[in-house]
Order: sequence, then C-alpha cells, then structure tokens
Amino acid sequence: MNKYALTEDQVMIQELAKKFADEVVAETVTDLDRRHAFPVEEVKQCGEMGFMGICVPEEYGGAGMDHLSDILVMEQIARHSSSLASIIDAHASLGSTPILLAGTEEQKKKYLVPAATGEALCAFALTEPQSGSDAGQIRTKAVLEGEEWVINGTKAFITNSTYASTFLVAAKTDLEAKGSRGISVFIVPAGTPGLEVGKPEEKMSNHSSYSCPLTFTDVRIPRENLLGELNRGFPLFMKCVDSGRVAISAVAVGMAQGVLERAARYSKERVTFGKPICENQAIAFKLAEMATEIEVARAMLYNTARLSDSGLPFSTEATMTKMFCSEMCVRVCDMGLQIMGGYGLCDEYQVERMYRDAKLLTIGEGTSEICRMVVGRAVLKEY
Repeated sequence: MNKYALTEDQVMIQELAKKFADEVVAETVTDLDRRHAFPVEEVKQCGEMGFMGICVPEEYGGAGMDHLSDILVMEQIARHSSSLASIIDAHASLGSTPILLAGTEEQKKKYLVPAATGEALCAFALTEPQSGSDAGQIRTKAVLEGEEWVINGTKAFITNSTYASTFLVAAKTDLEAKGSRGISVFIVPAGTPGLEVGKPEEKMSNHSSYSCPLTFTDVRIPRENLLGELNRGFPLFMKCVDSGRVAISAVAVGMAQGVLERAARYSKERVTFGKPICENQAIAFKLAEMATEIEVARAMLYNTARLSDSGLPFSTEATMTKMFCSEMCVRVCDMGLQIMGGYGLCDEYQVERMYRDAKLLTIGEGTSEICRMVVGRAVLKEY
C-alpha cells in the first residue's frame, strides 16, 4: 500500500532497493561485519543499479531523480546494513554533491560522471583531529605556487578513504581569515604524491565502512582543481552537510525498521509460560512504541526531503530530523534488544550489530549536542 503518496518512479526505486537489500545485502552483512570487510561487490552492484548517483542529472551519468528517491533507497539498504548505507551517504550526499553544486563543466565530466555511475568512489574530507564539531577551525592549508596548489595538513575519520578515487578536501586558503572564513574546497585524486591514507580506525560500529586519517604533505594539484569560489568553501560544504543529515536520518529510520521487523518476528516465535511473548502486554507495548517512533521519524524525514525537492529552505528541518531520527534509532534498538533477551546479544540475530551501529548516528554529521545548538538558535531567531 502506497500510504506516503509516492510517485510511480519513487515506488519503483524503493522496490528495487528493497529487493536488493533482502536478497543480497541481508545475506552478506553479518559475515562482512565479522571480518571488518569492505563490501566491494555490494558497492559495485549499487553503482550498476544507479544507487550511487540518484540525484545526479542523467547528462552526468546519474538517475536524474529527486532527493526523496535517494532517501527511499538509503532506508531500504539500512534495514540490513548501516555500513553500506553510510558508504553511499558519504559518497553521494557528501562526496559528489559539492561537484554537482559548484563544479565547472570540465570537473563534472571528469569527476562527477564516474562518481554517479559508481565507477569512482568519493570521500568528503572536512573533519580534522582538533576540529570535528567546530569544523571552521581546520588547519589544513593550501597555498598557490605558480599554477599549482600545495596542500599540507591532516584529516580524521574520513569515510571511504581506502577505496576512494576522489577526495573533496577543505583547506584554509586565506590564512589571516578567522573561523570558517577563508576556506576553499579542492578536488584531490587518489594516488596524488604526498597524500597518505592511514589505517582504518577500529570502531565499535559500522565495521564494513572504513574511516581513515589522511595526511597531506606538499600535495600538489593543478590550479583548476579548486572547486567553486576561492575562500567560499565553507558555505558549500555546509549545503552538503544539510543533505548528508537527511541521508543519515534515512539510515536511522531504515535501521530502526530493521530492528522492529526482527523483534516482532522473534516475539511471535519465542514461547514462555505456554504462549508467544508477543501476547504479553509488556512486549506488545514495546513493539507499539517502536512502531510509533519510527512512523513519526519517517514522516519528518519524508517531509524534509520534499522540502529539499521543492527548492525550499530545509537546513533547520534537516538538523531537527537528524537529531530526532538518530536518537529514535538508539531507543528502538535498545527496546528491540530487550525484547529478544539473551539472543539479542548474539550476532546471529543481527540486532546486537544494529545496536552498536546506531550509536554512530548520534555523532556523525553533527552530534546531537551540535544539532540542538543549531535548532535552538533557529527557534530564538524566529520567536
């Protein structure tokens, strides 16, 4: 039943993503997580199905669809794998979107087309060891020498780094400017001399999504690899962060839905005191609360995506959605694991993995605390 007023195209892409998630992702996710293995084949298949560039116009190799369609795909994949969904988010919402928004025609043809088709993975390099939430305090710098930019600095927790072909790098270009001013964005191809990709961090969550430190030591790139306006990189990155917050909200809603499905099935199969535990009011109430929270989060998510597709401002709504959906997912995972008891702690049932993965959502793409600060400022400005 199409209860969200989706278009035929949106229903089609949603069903395609669900089929792929149920038949492919669900079968490999546990093994990949155990081995901390990057889902190379699954990423390749996502590219073949057009999932890596849903919002990119067809002329640049994308599907030419809307933001809501992208959200529907992310949600279905996250029902089984937060890692794979996060890889797509970092690639599409954060990595290739700056090129779509600010790239020259030559840059789009050279870097956006292979990104949209899934031939080349993108990485969004903003965070540094000392500047996570305070992204305006980055220390990586780029200096123009003749016809080349020379980049020096370090980055931290950069998703997709190990397999990325293209890095979108934020660097200070006006060294006298304060805070977020004087930052520019550069396209740095993988393998450029002086660019070193460090070992993936050993995280408690998203084992198959690699987050690595980057080191730039006299990295030289052509002058034309500046993306967008000089010293105007921070506003560009923040536009992409808004889209990324909507995408990570889709990951949260999808993962919570996956936990609900598993917990509900288990509650029908698990028998105690002569009857399935779903017949106990305590369990039924938990399932009801989980389903209700997911439905509220999904309504927020779809509304925010539609605001974006309508060309309306959605920055505050994206932040609200990210804050609520990420925290909702943590709550739902906790309730789901409680319903499943001891079996919920076993990786065979997958909820323990989803429980671990959920915590990342309240940290990445703006911590819950930062999101509250952003929303609080917006409220005070309006009233």
